[in-house]
Amino acid sequence: MSSSITVPVIDVQNNNFKELWPALVVAIQSSSFIALDTELSGLGNRKSLLAESIEDRYKAICHAARSRSILSLGIACYKKLDQKPADSYLVQVYNLTLLCSEEYIIEPQSVQFLVQHGFDFNKQYSNGIPYCKGNNKGNADDHGVHIRTLFTELLRARKPLVLHNGLIDMAFLYQSFYAHLPERLVTFTADLSEMFPAGIYDTKYVTEFELRLTSSYLEYAYKKCKLENSRGITSGSPGPHMHLEFCQYAGHLSTYIDYRECPAVASIEGQTDICQRFSAFGWCPNGTKCSFSHDTDLIILQDEKCKEDKKKKRKRQREKKGLGTAEDGSIFDGAPQNKIPNMEVDKEEGGSDQQEADEKSCSDGVPQIDPDGNSHQTDEGENKKIENDEGRMSKDKTKSRDCSEVTGDHSVESNAQKKADAGSHRAGFDAFMTGYIFAYSHILSKNEEAGVGRVEMESEPSWLPACINKIYLSGKAAPLNVVKSTFSKSSKAHIQKMEMVWGRKL
Repeated sequence: MSSSITVPVIDVQNNNFKELWPALVVAIQSSSFIALDTELSGLGNRKSLLAESIEDRYKAICHAARSRSILSLGIACYKKLDQKPADSYLVQVYNLTLLCSEEYIIEPQSVQFLVQHGFDFNKQYSNGIPYCKGNNKGNADDHGVHIRTLFTELLRARKPLVLHNGLIDMAFLYQSFYAHLPERLVTFTADLSEMFPAGIYDTKYVTEFELRLTSSYLEYAYKKCKLENSRGITSGSPGPHMHLEFCQYAGHLSTYIDYRECPAVASIEGQTDICQRFSAFGWCPNGTKCSFSHDTDLIILQDEKCKEDKKKKRKRQREKKGLGTAEDGSIFDGAPQNKIPNMEVDKEEGGSDQQEADEKSCSDGVPQIDPDGNSHQTDEGENKKIENDEGRMSKDKTKSRDCSEVTGDHSVESNAQKKADAGSHRAGFDAFMTGYIFAYSHILSKNEEAGVGRVEMESEPSWLPACINKIYLSGKAAPLNVVKSTFSKSSKAHIQKMEMVWGRKL
């Protein structure tokens, strides 16, 4: 039903950072947009991260970013290709293993989760790229091959930045590679708006409010978009469709590559034993002990089958009443009747806020927390921080090896090796998936614009104008707008950094 993709992920460590530096900088500078993802040492108090007050949430996020660290950084550079079929991209994916040079908290559950998914702490401590958090230490990182210098190159490139449920990501990136986080949220958003003038895009917001997928955790959204894109290509529909190309790495460079295979989606094969919690949120408190399937491919196919059955039932009812047939809705709208609604979960069952926090912790390697405050180690891997989509901590799979993190399944023993194989380079591959969702969503938006007579200028893509600078907020109907208001000022540290980045005052 869908084509297989093999994604090369370049493993960047301290011993090859200087060697790969020129290619990494060129990839950033020549890209059309850049997707990022992080793996964290922990998140702290999850309930504080989901506080009703957004300002309180920000304070909790700041505390986490100041006391924890980034363990790995994923960078996916998507470059739109000229003289190729429309919507063709050259994609370069990097996974940087990092090591904070200062004291930081690492949560035991995070260690356990990351190790289960193939993260090598021995390799991190022996060969992680060192960095110091907060403000520059004597301008030591302003020049040369440093991770903070790489972040400066990212700012200078002025490319659209794409994340999945990215508020926590942005806070950690700011604190780790830029400057001390400002005390107020309005100052933080004012700084971000100037740091990324081409805009910040959150694919969690895109999937929730634009695509309106049945579920919006990273693995589900990526596989759904990939499946629909493959169907469009194989069916010979007019398109446009997305086409990806990857660099060919030869010689000793090939030793730095981790090839992540995304197999084609098979068929539902009559299986119906789906874990409804994982199906809706991308995580399950029972993890590998769950007796139901966590196979995302199977979940997507069953969702589609349920939706199609529902359409047929409505059609029969309308024909019986003599009302004729109704127009089919978008392939992306509506949830199956037997599926837990993504945005309408009872608080006692783990509401949307809790879902996101849990998801994030899953994806980043942090255990999820139930409404009673008990932590659970999940096997999810998605998505990001509180994903954060899942809080960022959700990813799972069961029968065949999958491109995203593998976790819960009927066969715990058979999945152990899969987890180790699929677990490495999760930040890099998550960044790739995030970029894929964004690029495919751009195709859909172009189709809609064409339907109303709007034509896009190829020289300056509009990307997703309805989603620019809108960061998803768990449990909130409105996003966080990344803007500089007339009532907010930029932080002093930011102003000083911008003078260094651009060589002039703001």
